[in-house]
Amino acid sequence: MGARNNSCLLVAFSLVVILIVQYARSPWRSVPPGPWGPPILGQAMDFLDKRWLFGKDCKQRFKDIMYLHCFGQPIVVFNSLKSATELLDRRASIYSSRPRFIMAHEILSGGLLAIFIPYGDLWRRTRRAAHESLTKLAVRDYHTILHKESVLLASALLERPDALEKHFERAAASAAMSILYDYPTLETENDKNLKEVHTFIDHMVWSASRTVFLVQLLPWLMNIPERQVLTPPRWKYEGRKSFMQYTRMFKSLLNQVHKDISNGSERPSVSASLIKNFDRNGLSYQEMSWLVGTLYAAGSETTSTTMYWWALAMIAHPEVQKHAQAELDAVVGRSRTPTFSDAPDLPYIQAVVKEILRWRPALPFALPHATTEDDWYDGMFVPKGTLCLANLWHCHHDPAYYGDDAANFNPQRFLDVEGKLIPGPGEARDEGHKAYGFGRRVCVGRHVANDSLFIYVATILWAMNLERVRDQDKNEVPLDLVTFIDTGMVLYVFHHPCVDFYIRYSKPVPFSCRTTPRFPEVFSILEEEKELLKA
Repeated sequence: MGARNNSCLLVAFSLVVILIVQYARSPWRSVPPGPWGPPILGQAMDFLDKRWLFGKDCKQRFKDIMYLHCFGQPIVVFNSLKSATELLDRRASIYSSRPRFIMAHEILSGGLLAIFIPYGDLWRRTRRAAHESLTKLAVRDYHTILHKESVLLASALLERPDALEKHFERAAASAAMSILYDYPTLETENDKNLKEVHTFIDHMVWSASRTVFLVQLLPWLMNIPERQVLTPPRWKYEGRKSFMQYTRMFKSLLNQVHKDISNGSERPSVSASLIKNFDRNGLSYQEMSWLVGTLYAAGSETTSTTMYWWALAMIAHPEVQKHAQAELDAVVGRSRTPTFSDAPDLPYIQAVVKEILRWRPALPFALPHATTEDDWYDGMFVPKGTLCLANLWHCHHDPAYYGDDAANFNPQRFLDVEGKLIPGPGEARDEGHKAYGFGRRVCVGRHVANDSLFIYVATILWAMNLERVRDQDKNEVPLDLVTFIDTGMVLYVFHHPCVDFYIRYSKPVPFSCRTTPRFPEVFSILEEEKELLKA
């Protein structure tokens, strides 16, 4: 008996030694620093209020890179441009995949939602097709559309400044539909096809908020047959039906463009470009239809959200308005509206666009990446399958890159002493910011976005002043420049136990403004422009 007990003790001791040695050698001991969380649950409770992630204490405590985990999912948050660009840009070969979104991507979208397709062959074919249709040169074909929308937007803001956000949303939606599908200009948001597309977006949001979708936590539930007699997984069956419904919708929009090409009446559009390059792109008709639909959902609200922040910045900084308007008067004059040919001579307007994207990016966290291999950075371990998030709030407000006034709105930071545009700081050299994302996942529609923002900003400031509303005592109503709210009504709010709230668009607290024409001829010139653009 004693010999048996000694053997058991020896085995137990050996197991303890083996576990200690394995723990000592485990790379998991070297994950980046982060807040403590209990096993399994991790920081799940901390995610209920994410404001701490944007506070100064967060970056001071955990520096450039922070580790979190939630229900077994490792998460790394980059709090600086240095760490984010080093990994997401320079090591893009292993940091360019996406986390798995089972309900919203794999079921409701049939695995065809372009922005969340995992790194691989389908992603490469989809990305190449979208890139070729939206190069900087190709986007010039859509300048007439954007110019027209800028004139319509300026007219609407002068007539009804109380519907500021709605005007931005209509203009962004109309431009996106025209560029993608050669769709007629949207006068209102009551268009049938537009409503159907937004129903798709709303369904995504609804699916994200339903706690019944435990499949994200328990992926093995995907193996349950869809039509079991006793316990049918209705979420899966209904999701497949919805996928077929949305596929028919996107295909019908693409079919109309196809018809126009057949009878020779088509005009430039992304859909037309994809159809004409069908053989070279290597995409099926269904894959093309979902690609164009994804581009609409990804692009329209980004532009409208950015414009909403821009309007707030203009009201809060009348000196910026005056500077921009002086430049417009000198270059454009007051007998016509701005055009894209004026862009090289309007560096301050371009700087305003860069600054609003830096100061208040529509997504305070860039869209999540996922690692396909284990990696090491500055002595810290980043395991395979890690969900990687760039905290753009900290990246864009870092005094080391943007100066001591990084928290302020100041377009002058992108200009030299002669008023000419200068490159952005260090890792943000190309755009001056990282609002369009990182590495191989950088926004494919960024050239359309930049051109849209430029012409909207230039035309509005040429036509009018944006001013604070005053109360009954004629005192200026205070503005909240810091607080931002999650809209919750966007395509990217996919339900993941760890990141559903990270990837929502963030808008300012609702505010009001007054608009006044800068000179008497504004109305007549805008009307003349509208008539010319109708032809």
